[in-house]
Amino acid sequence: MMVKEVLETLKSLGDPSVCTCNVRNGASSDHFGVKLGDIRRVAKEIKTNHGLGMELWKTGIIDARLLAILLIKPRALSVRELDGMVRSVSVSQVADWMNAYVAEKHPDKETLREKWMEDRAPWVARAGWALTAKRIAKNLDGIDLTELLVRIESSMAHIAPEVQWTMNSTLVEIGIRAPQYRDRAIAIGEKLGIYRDYPVSKGCTSPFAPIWINEMVRRQA
Repeated sequence: MMVKEVLETLKSLGDPSVCTCNVRNGASSDHFGVKLGDIRRVAKEIKTNHGLGMELWKTGIIDARLLAILLIKPRALSVRELDGMVRSVSVSQVADWMNAYVAEKHPDKETLREKWMEDRAPWVARAGWALTAKRIAKNLDGIDLTELLVRIESSMAHIAPEVQWTMNSTLVEIGIRAPQYRDRAIAIGEKLGIYRDYPVSKGCTSPFAPIWINEMVRRQA
């Protein structure tokens, strides 16, 4: 399947209501408004195709980039290529899929995690904190949780919204995975108040750290 053919398929699946939602979430005009489920279905039909995925990524079209993320082989990317891709992101859905499906599976993710956390570019720092939250969820070894909590407490209230989201996820993972730091993580969340009034759908858990931590701990009990 060629890039042109894939773009035509994506365009045919466009939904005006999704386009409206995308714009509300900060998307530019470069999108068709394809539902995420349809993007996954197209990816399943094409299967892994690194070359095609890279060509789709280069188009800059949001839907094509989401599809590209599902087609490329993370281990086939050089550190430079992955870093460049992360730096070109400008929409949260693309950022989150890139972090979860590509960066998280890259062999140099630990080195990149530490580097990206220090970056001034919000979307790059978002990726670094996303990887940190994932790392804590899987393995606490080698992670200085005290230093992370100090950093979160001192900077999360003033950092870019793009970074706040994954920094908050890191705070939550510390509270869930490290019982000895749980009270402090909850106290930091209460003190900062970030996402305290965040609207959530019925049945969903609030991203407000104290609520999120307590709910996940309750479920694990």
